[in-house]
Amino acid sequence: MAQDPLHAHKEWIGYLQPVGLVVSPHALLAAQAIVSEQVSEPQQRLRALPRPFPFTGLAQELLGWRSTDIAGAPGGPELPDSLAHPLPEYGETLRPTFAVPDSNSTDHPWLLLVQDLPPGTDLDAPAEASAHNWDAPPQAKFERLLRETGVPIGLLHNGAHLRLVYAPRGETSGHLSFPLEFMASVAGRQSLGACLMLLGADRLFGESDNRRLPALLSESRKYQNEVSTRLAEQVLGALLELLRGFQAADEATRGELLGALSTDDPQHIYGGLLTVLLRLVFLLYAEDRGLMPGEPTWAAHYSVTGLYLRLREDAGRNPDTMDQRFGAWAALLSLFRLVYTGGTHDRLHLPAREGRLFDPDSYPFLEGRPAARRGSPASAARRPACPTGCSGACCKAC
Repeated sequence: MAQDPLHAHKEWIGYLQPVGLVVSPHALLAAQAIVSEQVSEPQQRLRALPRPFPFTGLAQELLGWRSTDIAGAPGGPELPDSLAHPLPEYGETLRPTFAVPDSNSTDHPWLLLVQDLPPGTDLDAPAEASAHNWDAPPQAKFERLLRETGVPIGLLHNGAHLRLVYAPRGETSGHLSFPLEFMASVAGRQSLGACLMLLGADRLFGESDNRRLPALLSESRKYQNEVSTRLAEQVLGALLELLRGFQAADEATRGELLGALSTDDPQHIYGGLLTVLLRLVFLLYAEDRGLMPGEPTWAAHYSVTGLYLRLREDAGRNPDTMDQRFGAWAALLSLFRLVYTGGTHDRLHLPAREGRLFDPDSYPFLEGRPAARRGSPASAARRPACPTGCSGACCKAC
């Protein structure tokens, strides 16, 4: 049975772990970009290439580019000096090794730039320090070149990896690396299919403008911005709902829950409620990635996903009395403490995470406890021990 295209995109993107945003699964799906499973022939051509993999061989034998598509390569057009960017402060000039002209666009004559580095060059390690040259990593230098030339798309190649870089001017950059030797193996068939889908000749030169690589990368940014906006609205709505709940609980306890915080330190309340949301985001992400225990006790009694399912079932059975049910908050507090301190029971084992995010003493009002004042025993207990071994604030180390 054929795999769901959206899931296939999420799978290969998750495996290659891009840094920053390069392509979005939904943007790929909207452009009808599909990862082909028929990669036996391209894989044979990849295996036949010499090691380390030469860029021109990859471009022509694997990706299907023509020699005339690669400015600066034998048989291709001349590489213009306008694509070079001098750095007089460092005494060097950034220039691409190759460039791909865009014959389909009159406004942007260049589709992408290519930096072909010596085999084995670490793409992210700083260069050797010099009195004159810029000792930045090849990735940083290439991003600078892309932004200065106004060509946002580029390829970095070092004989072992082919890295797609997207650095539009005024935006954060992103990059996605294809391991060439892995793509030549049986396990790398999906990664090879993704590489051909993005960088093959059809995607660069043959598709309609709204399905070509520049459109895919640009639409991915637009989609991500829309998702971020909707997510921000959802977070704000959840924060206000949580605030209303605490205000109702404070009124029910005649001001004992929040005490003087609402007038003396409202930012502390805001920080605590926002921390709850961050804890939930952390836990939902960890559960979705399979990073939390898979033991049935966890799923039935501790997981956020399990709690949500139980609440949804309760809401279906008792839609008019959900405001009178209070067990879910206690369950969340128990979960937060368990993540902070860790715990072991039968086959359930969760190491202590500690850290400030889940520290129950950071915002004690969440548990109905008064906030510890500075200098109180509770506050002193959390203060790190002085390295000099003194018992109080009697030295500069304290």
